[in-house]
Order: sequence, then structure tokens, then C-alpha cells
Amino acid sequence: MDELFERLKIKPKNIGLYKTAFSHSSYANEHKAKQDYERLEFLGDAVVDLVVADYLYSNKKENEGEMTKVRASYVCENALYEYSMSLGLNNYIKVGHGEEKEGGKFKKAIVADIFEALVGAIYVDLGYATARKTVLSIIVPYIEDPNITFFSDYKSALQEYVQTTQKSLHYELIKEEGPAHNRSFTVQVIIDDIVYGTGVSGSKKEAEQEAAKVALGKLAI
Repeated sequence: MDELFERLKIKPKNIGLYKTAFSHSSYANEHKAKQDYERLEFLGDAVVDLVVADYLYSNKKENEGEMTKVRASYVCENALYEYSMSLGLNNYIKVGHGEEKEGGKFKKAIVADIFEALVGAIYVDLGYATARKTVLSIIVPYIEDPNITFFSDYKSALQEYVQTTQKSLHYELIKEEGPAHNRSFTVQVIIDDIVYGTGVSGSKKEAEQEAAKVALGKLAI
């Protein structure tokens, strides 16, 4: 991990935190480890949200609605996956044997989670200022590059369409399967009692986005 720390320009104090940040639940279960990355991911998610929100507030002139959309696009699963892969974080992920056979080190949901877990570890180990500096150094180049977008807020776009046409809209979870460390959610989006799209993903939130994306394609918005 020394190469990663040099690239991020950080000097860890508690290396154990970073080992936990890269430990998937399947690995923790197999090796009877006390923790996996999920708690650090939870914390890192909040830190990334705050840092990006603060940057947009300080550097952009958009209103609340626009800033919310921009923030969502740069903290979505697709974006987190890109940050993670660009840093080569998947090389440090530790997964169980079964998960590894299923390509766990390259699964979008896991690779995206690892980025947030790493940020959480930096925050706990080195404080908010260092975590903020690290997040900005990674994400700001993407925000400032006009050729890069991570549009994923299909739900908001669909909601806006429905509001203008005065139609009813709701999402329904129709299937949840798989072990705790590798859940699969299937969600349908229903407009005026008609199913317009179905999405499948490792998180309910992303499954809803996928369903909304399908619906938007059918509505040709």
C-alpha cells in the first residue's frame, strides 16, 4: 500500500484502518476478522458528500437544485467506481474465495464502496482536513473537465417529467436475493399503474436509477 499512500501524498498513522478499509465482508467472514469495510464506507460516504457540496458552494454559482444534481453525478456509483479504478484500488481489495471467483475485485458496487471506505479511513486516521484535501485532489479534476460527466440522476429527470404530465410515479422492490455480502435488488418503476422500467443492481438505490433510465428511454425524453 506504500505506493498508494505516496500517490495520495498521505502518511498513515494507523495502518490497520486501511487494511480494514480494503476488507470485504466475504473476506472478513472467512478470516474471522472483527470488521469489514462497511462502517468506514458509511463514514466516507458522508465525508465525500460534504467535501463535494462545500466545493460546489464555494466555486459554483448554481442554485440549490442544480448543485444537488451536480453533486449527485460526482458521488454516484459510476463516479466512485471511476475514481477507485483510476487509483488502482481494486488491486488492494481483499475478498473471500467465492467472491473472488465471481470477479468481486471488479464488481462496480464493491470497487465504488472501497473508495468511500478509504476516505473514511483517512478521515479517522488523519482528520477532516487531510481527507478533504485528498478527496478534492481526486474529484475536482473530473468536475472541472467539461468532457467528463457521470450522469446518473435518472430518477430526478423522470420525476420532473412526471410532474409536468401530472402522472403518478412510484418504485417497487420486486426481488431481493443473494448472500449479505453480494445482494441483488430488482426494482420496477411504475407510472400510472404501468411498469415502464426494471432495474437490477447491488443496491436498491442504483436499481431504482437503472429502472428510471429504462423508463426515460421508453418515454424518449
